[in-house]
Amino acid sequence: MFYNIVKFICNIVLHILFKIRLYGIDDFPQEGAVIVYSNHKSMWDPVIIGCLLRRPIFFMAKEELFKNPIVGFVIKNLNAFPVKRGMPDRKAIKKALEVLNKKQVLGIFPEGTRSKDGRLQDPEPGVALLAAKSEDVALVPVAIKDNYKWFSTIDVIFGKPTKFDAYHKKGEKMNSQELKEISTAIFAEVSKLMSMSL
Repeated sequence: MFYNIVKFICNIVLHILFKIRLYGIDDFPQEGAVIVYSNHKSMWDPVIIGCLLRRPIFFMAKEELFKNPIVGFVIKNLNAFPVKRGMPDRKAIKKALEVLNKKQVLGIFPEGTRSKDGRLQDPEPGVALLAAKSEDVALVPVAIKDNYKWFSTIDVIFGKPTKFDAYHKKGEKMNSQELKEISTAIFAEVSKLMSMSL
């Protein structure tokens, strides 16, 4: 209930502040486990993605946000859960896998932090790790092209779902370097969407 109320309010605010043009959403899976991964420039990014999807989404969010009692309460009740940045976080990985095992939608920003200049940064290996450890998950890239100035146009482009098998044979062991390379290949789909002419 709380999630739907906040989503309704945010949708109104978003469409007052920005002109949002949406592409590719019809290909989004309406059932099963999904990892949605996107570029990250603004705090608006998870809000926009969450509002545009019909299905509830569970976002990984930096641990620091949960230290503020009010912000922490709100985002926790919007299905977000904390992750420590710059280090392996087994608790966050376990929670993310629980979301996927329940056939829900997980949202992550592979870059790990916001890009100050809008350029894509190298991804962390988490997206490949989670996809490899999940039984059957669809990978959906999202590109958000924006400047977030009030009343400006924001293009949100959803790519076609793919499976982890497109990048690596399921079940084969991977070392840390291979995880990094696979994450880079997966995140390259966002770069392709960013360069599309609309």
